[in-house]
Amino acid sequence: MAMHHQGRLCSPGLLKGTITMIALCLAGYILGPPLYWHLSEGLAAVSRASCPPCVCDCASQPLLSISEGLRNISFADCGKHDTEASEDENNFTELLSEELKLREVSALENQQRADMALLEAKKMASQYQKEADKCNSGMETCEEAREKAEATLLAQKKVSALWEMRARQRGWKEGSTNAHSQDVDTLRKAH
Repeated sequence: MAMHHQGRLCSPGLLKGTITMIALCLAGYILGPPLYWHLSEGLAAVSRASCPPCVCDCASQPLLSISEGLRNISFADCGKHDTEASEDENNFTELLSEELKLREVSALENQQRADMALLEAKKMASQYQKEADKCNSGMETCEEAREKAEATLLAQKKVSALWEMRARQRGWKEGSTNAHSQDVDTLRKAH
């Protein structure tokens, strides 16, 4: 009998119900205060928006008037609410103005930093362009010198070929040094 009683306390349905209740309580505990404040602010905004603006001349009306046996203090409240509303609007306007000024200062600082970075980039680009121009000028000079050297080498090869042809006509053969020295002497005498 004790086991049967114990089984009833730990039944799956009861356990699920308890866990569900705990979860709902935790959710209410966590989400309750933010929802309460959010809803109360929303309702306050709706009630302010739904109220017609106070069109009373508080200075011309008595502060307290008795109307149909009831005390009407709406005229006293009228001036009070307008003053509070205008103060709130002024504070809000001042805060917005300060925020705009801060953002403007921040934007100006960012613009100055961007201008400085652009100026620095232009200086670096100019410096790199000068270096590139020097390099190109040096390459052109080297290319001209190479072309002149090639032309000179070609001319020297032609002169060498001409001298070799004359030497062969006079009987010079490649590889014979004695014959070569004799041919050189012969050529000298001929000129």
